[in-house]
Amino acid sequence: MPKKKESPASFEKALAELEQIVNRLEGGDLPLEEALNEFERGVQLAREGQAKLQQAEQRVQILLSDSEEASLTPFTPDAQ
Repeated sequence: MPKKKESPASFEKALAELEQIVNRLEGGDLPLEEALNEFERGVQLAREGQAKLQQAEQRVQILLSDSEEASLTPFTPDAQ
């Protein structure tokens, strides 16, 4: 069973890796098993990127909140 790759350190690195995967898959030269592994990694990166974007959107919404009564608290991405 192949080892799972670690998550990239930043959104930008994840996006760059995802773009490389897309290019390799679009090339059509990968054996089926490799293509499936690349696709699986791409799905993982896309999900992680989506989560990071949602966290960023939440931070922006907090900062732009119209409520003067709302207290500012540090944003913690793991808190749900």
